[in-house]
Amino acid sequence: MAKVSRWAIIPPLLFAGLAGVLYVGMYREDPKGLPSVLIGKEAPALTLTEIPESEMLTKEVLEGEGVKLVNFWASWCVPCRAEHPQLEKMAQDGVAIHGVNYRDQPADSAAFLDELGNPFLTMGADDTGRTGRDWGVYGVPETFVVDGEGKVLYRHAGPISARVMSETIQPLLDQP
Repeated sequence: MAKVSRWAIIPPLLFAGLAGVLYVGMYREDPKGLPSVLIGKEAPALTLTEIPESEMLTKEVLEGEGVKLVNFWASWCVPCRAEHPQLEKMAQDGVAIHGVNYRDQPADSAAFLDELGNPFLTMGADDTGRTGRDWGVYGVPETFVVDGEGKVLYRHAGPISARVMSETIQPLLDQP
């Protein structure tokens, strides 16, 4: 019988370890959930430019009364287009939504809102991506729930669905 080298066991062990990590990853509670170091901390500064015919999103707005959403979006973003009807519905239901137009052309973002409607109470343009970077945005759409003191309560990466709204975001909005 041939003698097996002790080095021959390394590939199967590496495979088993990788398989275990992948198996555990499949059963995470929220596979879309991304941890954010901002949770429980003051929302970062807003380095935005003004969007014509829109009230400007400022730090004072974030520190204003009540829980609100800050939605990073762009006209070139296909998931943003898919999410937009949900944002419109939420705005009609009285949810305070503030928009950050992320690395977009002004004419394109204006056309997007003209076509689909404008659910945002205030907006600003993040032309350079600096505000997105400071907030930890890795792609759009991305939405943050911010309390009346300007602290981040929750981060949602990807489009907001009716289920995410009812099960995750609405309970945060209902907080005193």
